[in-house]
Formats: sequence, C-alpha cells, structure tokens
Amino acid sequence: MLKEMNSNKNNEKPKKTATVQETIDALVEKAHDALCAMDDFDQEKVDNIVHQMAMAGLDQHMRLAKMAFDETGRGVWEDKAIKNMFATEEIWHSIKNDKTVGIINDDHERQLITVAEPLGILAGVTPVTNPTSTTLFKSLIAVKTRNPIIFAFHPQAQKSSEEAARVVRDAAIAAGAPEGVIQWIEEPSLEATTALMNHPRVASVLATGGPGMVKAAYSTGKPALGVGPGNGPAYIEKTANIKRAVNDIVLSKTFDNGMVCATENSVIIDTEIYAEVKKEMLARKVFFIKKADQKALADAMYDPKRGGVKGPIAGMSAVKIAKLAGIDVPEDTKVLAAELNVVGPDNWLSAEKLCPVISVYKSKDHKDGFRIANDLLHFGGLGHTAAIHTLDDDLATQYGIEMKASRVLVNTPSALGGIGNLYNEMIPSLTLGTGSWGKNSVSHNVSSFDLLNIKTIAKRRNNMQWIKLPRVYFEKTSVRYLGSMPGIKRVFIVADPAMIELGYVDKVLGELKRQPAGIEYQLFSVTESDPTTDTVEKGTAQMNNFQPDTIVALGGGSPMDAAKGMWLFYEHPDASFFGAKQKFLDIRKRTYKFEKPTKAQFVAIPTTSGTGSEVTPFAVITDAKTHVKYPLADYALTPDVAIVDSQFIESLPKRTISYAGLDVLTHAIESFVSNMASDYTRPWSLQAIKLVFENLTASYNGNLQAREEMHNAATIAGMAFANAFLGVNHSIAHKLGGEFGLPHGLAIAITLPHVIRYNFKEPRKLTTWPKYEYFRADEDYAEIARYIGLTGKNNEELKEALVQKIIELAHSVDVTLSLKANGVDKKHFDEKVDELAELAYEDQCTTANPKEPLIGELRQIMIDEYDGKGVEE
Repeated sequence: MLKEMNSNKNNEKPKKTATVQETIDALVEKAHDALCAMDDFDQEKVDNIVHQMAMAGLDQHMRLAKMAFDETGRGVWEDKAIKNMFATEEIWHSIKNDKTVGIINDDHERQLITVAEPLGILAGVTPVTNPTSTTLFKSLIAVKTRNPIIFAFHPQAQKSSEEAARVVRDAAIAAGAPEGVIQWIEEPSLEATTALMNHPRVASVLATGGPGMVKAAYSTGKPALGVGPGNGPAYIEKTANIKRAVNDIVLSKTFDNGMVCATENSVIIDTEIYAEVKKEMLARKVFFIKKADQKALADAMYDPKRGGVKGPIAGMSAVKIAKLAGIDVPEDTKVLAAELNVVGPDNWLSAEKLCPVISVYKSKDHKDGFRIANDLLHFGGLGHTAAIHTLDDDLATQYGIEMKASRVLVNTPSALGGIGNLYNEMIPSLTLGTGSWGKNSVSHNVSSFDLLNIKTIAKRRNNMQWIKLPRVYFEKTSVRYLGSMPGIKRVFIVADPAMIELGYVDKVLGELKRQPAGIEYQLFSVTESDPTTDTVEKGTAQMNNFQPDTIVALGGGSPMDAAKGMWLFYEHPDASFFGAKQKFLDIRKRTYKFEKPTKAQFVAIPTTSGTGSEVTPFAVITDAKTHVKYPLADYALTPDVAIVDSQFIESLPKRTISYAGLDVLTHAIESFVSNMASDYTRPWSLQAIKLVFENLTASYNGNLQAREEMHNAATIAGMAFANAFLGVNHSIAHKLGGEFGLPHGLAIAITLPHVIRYNFKEPRKLTTWPKYEYFRADEDYAEIARYIGLTGKNNEELKEALVQKIIELAHSVDVTLSLKANGVDKKHFDEKVDELAELAYEDQCTTANPKEPLIGELRQIMIDEYDGKGVEE
C-alpha cells in the first residue's frame, strides 16, 4: 500500500493489464499475419515444415508423455508416449503425400481443376484426457493446410499442452514458418476460450473436449469440427476367436486406462460362449464385481445430475476405482466388470466410462445382441463407435449396416482401431466425428473438411510383412566370390586393427585383386569397440574423397555397424542422425526414411559369430556427445552381399566366442517370441537356437567344426531378427553396455534369464500389433524348450528348464550372469538405473517385445540382474 501511495505521489501511471479481449485480439492479429505470409508457400516448403514438426514431436514423445501424466495424474505414462508417437509418425505418414497447396488436381479430359486454399485462422480446443497428442495432431494438420492455429488448452493440462505446442512451433519456425503459425492462450479461462472461438476473424473451430465445450464451438455460427461422447458396445458373437477378442478388449480398456473415446464400454456375449469368454476374461485379470457392489461402484463413478462420470474417474486405474467404491480386488486387476441386464439411467454402469470398467451383457441370439448394442449406442453413444468380434463376414457387415455408429470395427480393439491405421485402413486421427447422430458436422476420422455423414466399416487386417535379405554366400573359403563379383573397381574396406594384424585384410585384398580389370582400394580402421558418430563422420569424409563403388566391411559388429553408418551418409549427404535414430512403431511407416543406395554396393564379411549384422538392416551407433547407444534401423542399411566364411573365425579369442555366441542365442530367442515373428522367421530362430546349444561350448574349447556351425548360427539368427526384430533384452543391454562399458554380448547374456521370466508372465500391458492376436510368449518359450529336447509337465516347468539350460551354457563358457560380478559399481548403478530404464523403454527394440513393458518393470529387471537374482547363487 505504501508503494502504491508513493507511486501516485510521483505521478507514475499504474501499468495497464490487457483485458481478455485485447489478449485474444493480439493473438488473432499475429495469426492473420502468419496466414498472409503462408499464402505464397509452395507444397515442398509446407511439407518440409510439417515434416520437421513431426520429427520434433516424435523426438520429444516420451518427455511430453511424462509431463502430461505428471500434470493431469490420469492414464498410463507409457501409453501416452505411444499416443504421441501416433500423433506424429502415423499422422505424418498419412498426410505427407496429400496435396494441400494450389492446384491439387487437373483433369484435362473433364476440364476440372481443383485448387486448395486454407480455411483461415483456426481455434483449437484440447482435452485433459489427451493433451499433448491432440496438440501435436492438430498442429500438424493445421500447418499442412496452411492454417494458423490458436489453442485454448484445458486448464488442468496447460503446461504439458503448451510444451507440446512449443516443440512443434519452434520446429516449424526453424523450418521457415512465420512466428504466428502456432499460438496459445497463456492464462486459460472460459472467458478467453469463448472469446477466441467467437472472434470474427477466426474461421473455424477444432474442438476436442467435454460436451459443453463442443456444443459451444458449434454455437459460434461458424464451421466447427468437434466430437461427441462415445458409449461403444463390443459384441462377441458365437463364432468369434475368443482369445483374440478378449485380448483386444483388455488391451483397449487398459490403454491409457480407457480414456480414448472409442474404447469399448460394454461387452455383449452370446449365451453359447458366455462361460468360455468369462473364463478367458478372468484369466486376463478382469475382475467381475458382485451384483451387490454395483450400486457402490456406480455411486463412486457417476454424477447423474451432470450426466456422466465424475471428473477424477477418467483415466483412473481399476484398482483405484475399486478402492474408491469400497470393493476389495486383487492388486493385479486390470479391468472391473459388472454383469448387467438393463441399459439406461436405471443403472449408470451402462453409460460411457472413460476408465478400465466394463459392463457385460448376455445375448440370446444375433437379434438380441444387435438390440443391446443399439440400446447402448442410444444411451450416450450415437454416431461414435461399435465393435464386433466374429468369424462370420456377412454378419459383421450386417452389424455395420444396422449400427448407428460412424466407426464399425471388426475383430479390433476399439481404442486403437477407432483412431485408425494401426489395425485397419481408416484415416488416422485423434478427432473422431460422430456425424449428425452425435450432433457433429463430420462422421469420419477428421483429416479433411466436409459436412457428409460417412459411415465406415473397418475390418481388421494384419500388416503386410516380407522377408528382406542380402545374397548370402557361405562355406569355408567363400570369400573367393570377391574375385568374380561384378561392379567392383573402387573398394573401400572398413576393418579393425586386429583384421590387419591377423592377415584377414590381405586375404580379402588377394581375392579382390583377381578382378580382371584390377581395383583401387582404401582402408579405414575402426579402433573403437562401440563405433561413435565421430567415427562415422570421419569414415564418411574419407569415402566422399575416394568415391567407392563397393564397400567391404570386415570384422565383428563394430566395423560392420560403422561401415553401415558411413555408407548411409555417403549415399545421402543431407541425411540426419537425429532423424535416423528416431523410434518407430512400424518400419514401413517410420517418420524418417532413407532412399535406396545407388552409389555403392555393400559387402559384409563377419569375423565374429554374433551380431548377424551381415544380413540385417540394423546398425548400433553411439552418440559421441551423450554416449547413448542408438540402434539405427532402415532397410537401406541391409547389405547387398554377405560372405559367411568360417576361415575368418578360427582364431577368435575365447572371450569373444562366449559373448558373441550368447548374443546369437538371444537374437534367436527374442526373434522367436517377437510380436512380429512369422511362419517364415520362426524356423530360422529355432535352427539357430539348436545350433548354439549344440556347438557353443565346443566352439569355446577350440573345436573348429563347432565354430563353423556357430558362424552359420549367427547369420541364421540374423536372418530371423532382421525380419521379426528383437525385444527388451536388447533394449536393456544397449543401455547397460553404453553406460557401464560392458561388451554387448555380456550385457545381453546377463539380461536374458530375467527377460525370459519377465516375458513369460501375464502382461500388465498387452502389446500392439495386429498379427499378434493374443499373448503367447509363455507358449513360445515352452515350444523352444521342447524343440531342444527339454521336458516339463507344463509351460512353467518348460520355461524354467530353458532358463536353467541357458545358465548352464553361460557357465560352460565362463560367463558369470550378474552386473556386480562383472565390475559394475553399485553406487554408479543406483544413480543411473532410473534413467537407463527410461532409455530402454525408448529403445527401438522395445516395440517388438511380446508384451508392452512399463518403465518400472524394466527398472526392476535391471535391479534383479545387478546381483543375478534367481540366476547366480
């Protein structure tokens, strides 16, 4: 008060605070300047800006997910990371080839020219349930169409939403976008959001949020794209694949704790299979509450006056909801289920839930099942999503015709099927229109602007898979192929010093010099055990000066990976390590891709029996600045020729034999249980496993025939994991090896028993891949055990026999399976384990694991392997 009096006394005018309307006016004015600035942008410039935004958002997907979880307290952190990846990778893949600037179609015969123009300034309203992913998604589609966007974020998610917008805004500006292209209200309020949506210079509203906010958007008198509530039913018809159907529903209900609006809210089960489905649900940790507890659960969850779930319920875990209702459930409960026979306000448990709770109905026949599903849609879910699980295609189509739903999903988890592209061919989106049934202007997954009600029947599909391999030459002395291989004139050889000392480089040169026209060559020596970005840059510079037409990588994993990195950047000088290291859900859709090499052919000659790099599209490169190992993966990294010649491994050190051999075993086991394993890859995995168990110990003890078999096993395992990929065993080992300086094969071996035991258990989080129809890692490990002659009364005994067999094999080659025994300092470990668990989750190998890990679970695996818990006495 004294300062205020003094200020007046000195005739100083108090600083004027801008009103809400003035703040909105300033944002709109800046957005209008951006709109004008983008008017003459061409398609190439727009696409480059959006691409940079997608990569920036993808790069920060984990951090943004953690921020969203920490700020809102809702859902599952790891699932939010997947949603952020979806909002960047899948959305970019979907829109990257869309023409959105100028003339987008010129039909000469019909004389029709279609021209694309931006709508204008957009108001973007985002929800608390999906704050960062929705912000990323709306930013990408707005800038792709040259529309500046101003966000009004949900107050409970303001900080994380702002950061998501800031990440893509900064990337956009750095790529040439005007400053006002992405903005937001910094002090959220209902008054500010209302002023933004109703501003006369705002052209359209993208509204995702509660019914009140969406209704307000449609009341502005201007075009609006919003969403409606979802109370989606899932009908499990009597011909359904029951394991797959239950797996899909549990996956869906637990994905971000059920907050995706397309998630199933009720299950309708034909009476003929009701008992079997219920048994499978119980096995998947679905807890059926007593009828006497239904009122307590409904009272805890719903606010009948407001007409929906109470605010804190959305995204809350099943266990917490049960405790809130005073219901005792096991701590490993994934979903709560209530068996009902009515739909409507007489039992609010039949309404939309936004959490891992589901109502269950028994249907007498198809007609009754359809009736219940329609009743549920009419109780708060009209126009949104309905699902059916059946092997009867005609019935699925009839269901789709009869349901008043914009998305009818067949044999699909609704949460992930509804947002499109992961399990079907629908447009990927995080704004799901419900058509006129749900009082929306669109009835499809939002990616373009129209007012049509478009009904989509989307049937589940498996991702197309293929086998990609180089030409493989094997048997002792097969290096002689170099003497007649076509297209060789200028050869760049990448090897480590040992290859020179052992005379192996001379052997290769001797064969190359048999080329009729002669050759020129240069040699690059890799001195590191783990190649870094610095080494790759040096080798690339030497390649650029020499301009080779053939690259020969001779050695173990390090020279091979280094040579692949050099090849990559030699072929593509503008390539980005930042882009190359980005994680992906599907290698075919990865956000950053390399074109096929054209300057040089790549020949891989392994001199250790471990990495399989000679036949894979992978290279592990360590960032020289952060010392973090990144597994780069792109089909452009697959060698053209692999020469598997056992003469190069006859003098291997025993330690190298043991570590490399255990690495081979892990490649084979992980590729066999991978969610991307197929009938084409599994025979390779099994053969490699058999060869390792039969030959590693003898190879270690000097048997040359066994060494040749191990050399073959390494390549065969490489062929398997090149096409089926790996899992968290490698994710963890990459991070442990990089942090503590452990040889890769050692880190792999220490981790293997713990990962098998972890993967064998019923997952808390189910993995996402259409081909992986139900959790089967327990069956897969048992099959491996039987294949190598182990016995057991059940899968548990077979799995444990396999683990013990692995421990015995490791000990037979003098490998002790604990971090402690291999010199890892406990204090150093304790300081880093949390960070390493997060990095392991981010590792590319994690996505193919047979169950989706939680970061805390990865951390516990690392803690257990420090002392060798359950492995070393």
